[in-house]
Formats: sequence, C-alpha cells, structure tokens
Amino acid sequence: MTLGERSSLSLDGSWNYIVDPYENGYYNYRWEPNSNGFFKNEKPKNKWEHIEYNFDISDTLTVPGDWNSQRQELFFYEGTIWYKKSFDFKKKISTRVFLRFGAANYRAHVYLNGEKLGEHEGGFTPFSFEITNLVREKDNFVVVKVDNKRCAECVPTLNTDWWNYGGLTRSVSIIETPATFISDYVLQLKKESTGEISGWIQLNGSKLRQEVSIALGDTGIQRKYTADSSGLVKFSFRAPVKLWSPESPVLYNATISSETDTVTDVIGFRTIETKGTQILLNGRPVFLRGISIHEEAPFRSGRANNVDDARTLLGWAKELGCNFVRLAHYPHNENMIKEADRLGLMVWSEIPVYWTIRWENEQTFKNASRQLSEMIERDRNRASIICWSVSNETPLSAPRLEFLKALLHQAHEMDPTRLLTAAMERHYIDATTQMIDDQLGEFVDVLGCNEYIGWYDGLPQKADAMQWKTAYDKPVIMSEFGGSALFGYHADSLTAWSEEYQESLYTHQIAMLRKIPFLCGISPWILMDFRSPRRQLPGIQDFRNRKGLISERGGKKKAFYVLQKYYKDLQEGR
Repeated sequence: MTLGERSSLSLDGSWNYIVDPYENGYYNYRWEPNSNGFFKNEKPKNKWEHIEYNFDISDTLTVPGDWNSQRQELFFYEGTIWYKKSFDFKKKISTRVFLRFGAANYRAHVYLNGEKLGEHEGGFTPFSFEITNLVREKDNFVVVKVDNKRCAECVPTLNTDWWNYGGLTRSVSIIETPATFISDYVLQLKKESTGEISGWIQLNGSKLRQEVSIALGDTGIQRKYTADSSGLVKFSFRAPVKLWSPESPVLYNATISSETDTVTDVIGFRTIETKGTQILLNGRPVFLRGISIHEEAPFRSGRANNVDDARTLLGWAKELGCNFVRLAHYPHNENMIKEADRLGLMVWSEIPVYWTIRWENEQTFKNASRQLSEMIERDRNRASIICWSVSNETPLSAPRLEFLKALLHQAHEMDPTRLLTAAMERHYIDATTQMIDDQLGEFVDVLGCNEYIGWYDGLPQKADAMQWKTAYDKPVIMSEFGGSALFGYHADSLTAWSEEYQESLYTHQIAMLRKIPFLCGISPWILMDFRSPRRQLPGIQDFRNRKGLISERGGKKKAFYVLQKYYKDLQEGR
C-alpha cells in the first residue's frame, strides 16, 4: 500500500523515551509477555499505587532521528527503547486513518492508546497500520518499542561495516483517506517503448467498481477507465512525453483520480535496458559516472533523513561529475530518491543482504523478500532508479545462489522494467588477471563487482598490469574500489592513511579502468566518511570508515579532484 504521496499530519518532533535494556516494559520476570507493559502508558490511580515508569516526565528524542547520535550515553547502545507521542486528531466523517512510519531500525512493536497495532522487522522501509477505529479526538498516545539488537537470522546479519543506528529514523505521520481510496499505482513507460505509458491503479475499500482517471501535467493528456470488481485498473496509452535523463531530468505532475479520491505525484519517464555489454538509457549507450553513498548525515552525526541532507550529499555527487549514485547498502530515505529524480542522477537501490546471511533459514528469506517488496513498492514510480540490487559481497554457495535467484525472480515479477544487479564475487586466475564469473551473473542484467586493488589487495601500482575478464556478455559496473585517507593528513604516496596515498590509488585505478572494454560504469567507495564500529584506529579512524572522498565535515580530499577530472574527461570524450 502506497501512502507516502498524500498530505498528512506529521508526528515528527519530540518524543518521550525510556531506555529498556532488559525489556522490562515488555516481559515479566519469568520472561513472558506482559499484558500490562509500557505500551499501556499507565498512571497511578491513587497515592499508594506504584508504577515504575512515566513517559511524561522522561527525556525526549527527536523524530526522525537515531538515538546513538542524540545522546552520548546511547552512542554504542543496542537494545530496546520505548518511544511515546501524544496527539489530538479530529477525524472527518466517513474516512479512514493510517499511522505511517518511514522506517524504524530494526524491530518495531506499535501500539495506539494501549492497543497493539502490529509489528515490523527491517530498518529501512516504510510500514503503516490502519487506526480508523482506535483514534480519538483528544489525548491519543502512540507507543513504539524499537529494538536494534543485531541477530544472526536478521537482514542485515550480525556483522556489517556501518553503524547500527537505532530508533525512529524517518518521519512518522497520520494519513487520512476516503473510505475507498487509491492504495497503490504504477505509472511508467512500457518496456522498450519511448511513447507508450502503461501501469495499473488499485483501489481499496467498499466501493471498488468506479471510474478512474489519469492526467499528466501540462501535456493535456487525460485518460479515463473503470475499475473491475477487485478495484484494479490496468492501462496503456500513447503519450509523447519528454524523456527523463541526467542532462534533462524532465518530471511531470501526475494526477490520479477516482470518484472518491485523488492523489498527485511527480514522475519522470525513461527507458533502461542492456545490449551486450552496454547499458542503454532511452535507447542510447550511457556510461555510469558514479559514487557510492551511505545514509550518513553530513556536518553532523547520525542518519541522514531530511531534504537538506539529500541536497548536500547529492549536490556533492553532481559537483564530482556524477550522473549515477549507488545508494548502499539498504533503501535510503525518500528524500534521496526524490532529489535524485530532480537532479538527474540515476540510482542503484539495494536491500541489506550483506556478507554472510543465513541462506538456509526460511524466516531470513521471508524477511529479505519483504524488504525487497517494500523497497520496490515505495520507489517504482521514481525515474531515477535504474537498478534493483539484491545483495552485496555474499560468499559463494549453492544455498546462497538459490536464495538470491528467488529474490531476483521476485524483483522481476514486481518490476520488469528495471535492471537487476548485485555486487558479486570475482577471483584471480593468474597473478595479473581477475575473472568475473560468479554463477549469480547468469541471472542478473548487470554485473556488479567490488575490488580493492591498492588497499586490501597490494599497493596502488598493482593495478597497472591488471587485466579483467568476464564469463558473461553483460555490462559490468565496478561497484566498489578505493582506500582510506584522513582529511588533512599529508605524506608521500606510499604512506597509508594519507591523502596522497588515496590520490595515487585513484590515479592507478582510473588508468586500469579505462582499459576494461566491457565496463559500463563505476561507483567508487565512497562519497563521504561514515561511522562504522569496525574502524577503531585511534587518531585516524575513530570509528569512521575513512574511504570517503569527502570528510564528514565537508573537506574534499585530493582524490576527489582526481575522480572529478576523470569524469570531466569522460564527458568531453577524452
């Protein structure tokens, strides 16, 4: 169900919170769920009743936001925190009301006025609950139990290379709809067509068989259809729209109306496909001049979550000369995707199937599958997204292959118009030749490849003699390469952690990349330094991965300008 494009009542701002490492607010002393837990938000009824919590006099956290960066004492905290927000809401007659969360990391139990609405697992995708029959005009309270403890069966699993920011990390809102409303829609160019728009609209409610119309901005195009008994409309019509591209990111105001509801969206139209080792955007070959990005806030700590964060991060990518960004390693917030639409940046979007997942665990697969569905459902109307990625650097095995093949099949069924990819394995076949022949390559459209020649794999000069081969007649994106440098630390080009070392690494990498005939794009690791508990070297890393071309405070390292020049040369045909 898509609710994100509607007007809403924001619940963002200050929320009271209670830290609960032993989960006393959920379990009793026998470790059994307590029917009278913190979600009841109880108050003493007399002077002798003792209730050992009180949201109203507890400290506050800002939503959206992670708790780690807001309170020093919570910097390393992994566990349960309870959030509470009070609100009033005057419901209109004959409407339905939903409580929507942009994301909560990682598990969320949601309650309204003491009643459980449901649960959600996965830290980077939206979810919602209908509250029509529970919401009242005055003194509502929503309580959310958020738990960011890592586990082996989770997606991602125990071990990652990014900070496990906990909390209500994206916006929370109340959305009111008509009794029968437009619950979802797809509006995009028909595959392999530049002038025919196709898609579908789904109604939800009691009056499903009704007239539905589509209007496209200033084009004068308007089409009318009648929904079937299930509330579904499928359509296809000719429309001479201008195509979205990095050079001309044309967007249209789309209005979808039924007899009972209207939604608006801003949508671009473009085609994306492959031909041999090329990627074709709107039928023409394109080289993806990219950079990888984590959802890390510039100039402050914590998760990026607002429009200004998106404009800063993607503005830096544009300054670098990018036409493409890899948003690693999970679905980023909606501001990033919408800003990419506006700026003309193509996007690789992926789910956090990262490193060593429990491939044979059925619940782990269901979790990954649900996160994939939620990512695609949220963003399939965004022109900027050209690739869905199902995994990153996963070790070869038969169970892994079956797990990822099933995800790729699911993604194709949900959205056959976009390219499917993954950052896969490669190996040496001799001292100076690497082969890309991961079995998963048979089932993707674009081969993603991470390599760290010059950092984890020899010195930068090792790239000079390196040759690359692939077993597939498919495009390759070098989805990661790079090395660490502390901004402002200068030495010679063989001194690790110096800007000069990173600069040398990029210089040698670019010379190698220019010689790969089947290469169709790159997304070096990474735009900006980001927090990671794996990166512990005092005075250099201080719990930050320093592979960024830009420091967390916006300082551009010398390698930034090496890559910028390469991208300028590519644009000018050099």
